[in-house]
Amino acid sequence: MSKPFIHDDFMLQSQAARELYHNFAKDEPIFDFHNHLPPDEIAADRKFENLFDIWLAGDHYKWRGMRSNGIDENRITGSASPRDKFDAWAETVPHCLRNALYHWTHLELSRYFGFEKLFSPATADEVWETGNAKLAEPDYSCRGLLRTSKVKALCTTDDPTHSLEHHVAIAADPTIDTRVYPTFRPDPALWVHEAEGFNAYADKLSEVSGIDCSTLSGFRDALRSRHDFFHEVGGRLSDHGLHHIFDAECTDEKATAIFDQVRTGQSADDSDAEAFGAYMMLFFGQLNAERNWTMQLHIGAERNNNERLFQSLGRDVGCDSMADVDHAGAVRRYLSTLDLRGHLPKIMLYNLNPKDNYALSAMLGNFQQAKPGDPPCRLQLGTAWWFLDTKEGMEWQINTFSNTSLLSHFNGMLTDSRSFLSFTRHEYFRRILCNVIGEDIEKGEIPREMEMVGEMVRRICFRNSVDYFGLEMGK
Repeated sequence: MSKPFIHDDFMLQSQAARELYHNFAKDEPIFDFHNHLPPDEIAADRKFENLFDIWLAGDHYKWRGMRSNGIDENRITGSASPRDKFDAWAETVPHCLRNALYHWTHLELSRYFGFEKLFSPATADEVWETGNAKLAEPDYSCRGLLRTSKVKALCTTDDPTHSLEHHVAIAADPTIDTRVYPTFRPDPALWVHEAEGFNAYADKLSEVSGIDCSTLSGFRDALRSRHDFFHEVGGRLSDHGLHHIFDAECTDEKATAIFDQVRTGQSADDSDAEAFGAYMMLFFGQLNAERNWTMQLHIGAERNNNERLFQSLGRDVGCDSMADVDHAGAVRRYLSTLDLRGHLPKIMLYNLNPKDNYALSAMLGNFQQAKPGDPPCRLQLGTAWWFLDTKEGMEWQINTFSNTSLLSHFNGMLTDSRSFLSFTRHEYFRRILCNVIGEDIEKGEIPREMEMVGEMVRRICFRNSVDYFGLEMGK
């Protein structure tokens, strides 16, 4: 009998790679320090009705794949039944060869449902029936899946106006094995190019914080208050999704004038929006430095490109792509300004266009001077992100990090996902990491000292990120 597609040595192309993976990487627990999992579902221990609910709903990676396969939009985001949308994915998967979606799909089916055949229309009935039967079992609730995936802690993505009531409930529940921390994501506080939306957000922030946001000073105080609240609840990370690093001079007086104009209902022009964004990002850097938080910068996404689908479906529907921006100069000026002010926090920078990997990682290396209590490599090029969390993209990121920094201090993988089945991406990354390093060992470019090299692999998989972020792990 031939071995299944997903087997013990999947993607491990050498003896050294196999030894590193099985002896050092495979059994490490998971700290998923950036994802978009809904904390209310963890608090309520949601149980999923069917495979569509847990596997396809909200997954814009799969939606893009189905569109490329010619699937009608009704069977992707429309009114088609859950089973019909599942069948549309089954029709698509055989066409995903050489796309990470093929690997992810079969890893998820194997690890969570014990399904070892290839997924296609011919096996769709079996997967649907087997999967739905499994989902009825206790271990397939949200908390059960976190437990069986060995997730010790995770960090969700949360707006400053969120109440964090579910995080508080999770922290108070001794039956939950996984620690769940909020992440401060204040992107709407930058969007002065659209006055109506910005003013609605400022009013909501005022209501939640109890601080008058009719002035820039009050707006900043309200954001600081919410940052303090996130800290009280356990948060130690901020996150910022940016097309590019804002790059403009902006004094307090100019920022105040822009803010006052927008609060009267007049949107800022491009130049003023750039200046205000730069001003606020320096403020957020200061907040993070004062609290010894880590600042995550996700840069380089060109969002909502399909205007027709944006108008009908909204954002985050699989119509974003890579921006083509020269980031290095703006990143230098941003980091240097924070550094000169004494406000440079720990930074994880996630880059979306691979052409910028080397430039950005090399730039981060200019600002590595450690302060007392800092972890090594306090500024680092983050995990291969979004369109780059593929085999090739991860290899590019690992090679860039190795050549421009110290791979032994890399914080490893995260899911950046809304799915409770996506933790197999950690396994995917670990296999790729071990294969890259194993190849170097086989070529004699790294010594065959397996305990030494293996300990580095083990740290990258889990311990480095625990030490870097300074958060407590669950059971």
